[in-house]
Amino acid sequence: MEYLDFEKPIQEIYDQYINCLMIEKKSGIDMKEVCFQLKRKLEVTIKKLHSKLTPWQRVQLSRHPNRPYTLDYIYSITEKNSFIELHGDRYIGDDKAIVGGFGKIGKNTFMFIGTQKGKNTKDRQYRRFGMPNPEGYRKALRLMKLAEKFRKPIVSFVDTPGAFPGIEAEERGQGEAIGKNIYEMMSIKVPIIVLIIGEGASGGALGIGIGDKVSMMENSWYSVISPESCSTILWGNWKNKEKSAESLKLTAEDMYQLNLVDEVIKEPLGGAHFCPEKAYQIIKKKVITYYKELSSIREEELIIDRKNKYIAIGFFNDSF
Repeated sequence: MEYLDFEKPIQEIYDQYINCLMIEKKSGIDMKEVCFQLKRKLEVTIKKLHSKLTPWQRVQLSRHPNRPYTLDYIYSITEKNSFIELHGDRYIGDDKAIVGGFGKIGKNTFMFIGTQKGKNTKDRQYRRFGMPNPEGYRKALRLMKLAEKFRKPIVSFVDTPGAFPGIEAEERGQGEAIGKNIYEMMSIKVPIIVLIIGEGASGGALGIGIGDKVSMMENSWYSVISPESCSTILWGNWKNKEKSAESLKLTAEDMYQLNLVDEVIKEPLGGAHFCPEKAYQIIKKKVITYYKELSSIREEELIIDRKNKYIAIGFFNDSF
């Protein structure tokens, strides 16, 4: 387990707790009471620390190297061997930064789509750090249309620092691809569930982020720009990234208060990275709950409600 700087108090107690368990196992000495006290102390420390996290610390947690990624969730919440990954946009190629395919939860089949980051340096380069090219968004739209054809609900996992900003991406129509996805997703005739599980940056997130239910995990963020990029534009460097994170109102709680997302999904104690298995179960239950709610809505009403949901965001000043 890796720890962020502000998680050091947790690391110290956690290491003591693990050592206590190891001593009891190896020596046979009864250490249950000591281990219990350390466990309680660990829980109290985590709760205290997480009760006063700053927006920048939330951003850091969303990028935690041990935090589960899209494929972790997909393989964990679907039935064994039921997920079949589909590839290619049928125009240029297959973008590894976006994954998708059919999979089952119980007896229900879903189309799963999401941005995928890498777990090590080589994998991150392969996945382009979760930053999709235009063909990634076109692949995602192709799969959504496929889901619509077979009347299967869509689950979209968002975790991206943004769309890939390279020249080649612009040459192949990055803006057009994202814009078309947003336009088409408004009229997809099946339920769309969007889960922001980590970073939700800019159009890179919106390209697969339009849905009937849009929820954020507790330690995720959603914004038009990252704190670092905002700081660079305003001050010419990253030194004010913490101030930017505060001003952008990008946390899950901020988004919920602004009525931009439907729910803040509580994470396991310490965050999704601290107990991934619990995080998987939480997400699985949410997907099932949302699907039951949305599947009872008629097709025409579903599209009207989705459009009205986004029309209602923000306000217009007609006084001029």
